[in-house]
Amino acid sequence: MSDDARELMGQALASALQRAQRDGVIPAVPAPEIRIQRPPSAEHGDYASNVALRLASAVRMPPLDVATLVAARVERVGPIADVQAVLPGFINFRVDASWKRNQLQSVIDAGDSWGRSNLGRGQRVQVEFVSANPTGPLQVGNGRGAVLGDTLANVLGAAGYDVQREYYINNMGEQVQAFGRTLFARYRQAQGQDAELPDDAYQGQYMAELAGQVYEQDGSRWLHDWSGERPPAGFISRGLGLMIRAIRADLRELKIEFDHWQPESALYQAGANDGSKSSYETTMRLLREGGFVIEKDDAVWFHSTDDGAEKDSVLIRKTGEPTYFASDVAYHYNKFIERSFDLVINVWGSDHHGHVARTKAAVDAVGGDSERLEVLLYQLVHLRRDGERIRMSKRTGELVTLRELIEEVGSPDIPGSDVVRFFFLQSSADAQMDFDLNAVTSQDIRENPLAYINYAHTRCASILRAGRDQGLAPTHDHLDRLGGEREDALINVILRLPELVADAAMRREPHHLPAYALELARTFTRFYDVHRVVDVEDRQASEARLALVSAARCALASVLRLIGVTPARSMHHFRAADPPPLLENSGESRRSIS
Repeated sequence: MSDDARELMGQALASALQRAQRDGVIPAVPAPEIRIQRPPSAEHGDYASNVALRLASAVRMPPLDVATLVAARVERVGPIADVQAVLPGFINFRVDASWKRNQLQSVIDAGDSWGRSNLGRGQRVQVEFVSANPTGPLQVGNGRGAVLGDTLANVLGAAGYDVQREYYINNMGEQVQAFGRTLFARYRQAQGQDAELPDDAYQGQYMAELAGQVYEQDGSRWLHDWSGERPPAGFISRGLGLMIRAIRADLRELKIEFDHWQPESALYQAGANDGSKSSYETTMRLLREGGFVIEKDDAVWFHSTDDGAEKDSVLIRKTGEPTYFASDVAYHYNKFIERSFDLVINVWGSDHHGHVARTKAAVDAVGGDSERLEVLLYQLVHLRRDGERIRMSKRTGELVTLRELIEEVGSPDIPGSDVVRFFFLQSSADAQMDFDLNAVTSQDIRENPLAYINYAHTRCASILRAGRDQGLAPTHDHLDRLGGEREDALINVILRLPELVADAAMRREPHHLPAYALELARTFTRFYDVHRVVDVEDRQASEARLALVSAARCALASVLRLIGVTPARSMHHFRAADPPPLLENSGESRRSIS
């Protein structure tokens, strides 16, 4: 059912509770928040509320009595067909079947935008994700954070939030200097010079390739600025720029575009025109004025009074250089105060869990609201093939890069970016995941859930074309002809997408989307297994079922769009012979899907 149905039931229940209190059958006490949820079993109805259970102690009445009195006052209008009070005190709703059928036209009208709502009411949300140091190519683990962050941004956007995607570029600090020293040694080697790699060198072959790019484009110009102690600052910036360009290309391959790339160095730059202080200078002043700074061991420390935060953290080293934490404080001041985001969501790897409490404490210290900062931590990804874990790239002997993975898992029908996005999203962020290369590259739709979903989508398109060939078109004029068990089941799943999107947005859990897509595909094939859709001898039933198929196609396209997957145009390279479970139908011809 749509999110509107759930909202209408909540409003009807609130009105019924108010009437019960006005009638004097329930004491007038403040009502708890009314929550409408799906019961664990369809036997209990389409929706249920536990408001009577939560209200019982306050009104000093048995929960079932409260539920009975409230349920009797719920108006049976709109989607509400029946309301019942059941033990131990739940209020169960059943949705009117004709109301559900009539919603199919709304689905078709929405197309692949089906599922959108105005839950967020335009609140400005920044989702910062990936933000890998620009000292090397993106690895497989970065890919999981990329997919998680981008899909969450999609879901929030569909739920009515004003979303900005952001990548934070760590272009300062010792890691960047080590990158510069390594790259300069490789740059000298590319010109035939005898240059040893520094002790803290980045060992990957990509550094030699990157140095080759610099030499190819700039020649030996940077050698003239070399002091013999450290590479020229402009040279390091040149290398970082090329690395960031490669990262952008990898992310674009994964269908991810950021609205803003925020350099760390910009936090230390004062206003060029208005003479204002930099974000870093302002935060340091606020921390000092608030009593959050202490000096010890020749360094400057952040001292939090929050028991939940880590103990004192260094802001400025003995050398006078700010730490990464100092930059993080300035960065979050920039997010909340200077750019005024209503909500900030950071998608970090699980190895950053120790930084969450101190970052929240720092947000409060500089005038922000740590309740509006959320940190979504994701676990590691393990690649497996033939049951064995893959740790290194066969091509380079180094860690497997995101680009290598995308290139390996693609097929002529489904690009690698779609495969990576779908399978990276299947597990919740807090669960470690095994990425099974055998399963994700299987050409048998019985073993490959993404192929199965795409097969269902292409089957919908094929049925609609077959209908047009017979002069039949989807129509809402005869939806009362739909009433079979599998037709009703398919309608229920289609209409559930808006509430799924709303819940995923509220709970920050986009990983429910792949499971929904697979459930929808399976429910569609169960329907198709027993119902003949294109039948010129019964035009009314055919056109009603074509409307159902069209709505199913819209819902499939919509959920795939939210995941970031483009529905396949054909499935010629996947096996669907012998025929797979739930994909047989004696009604239509078995012509190829394309």
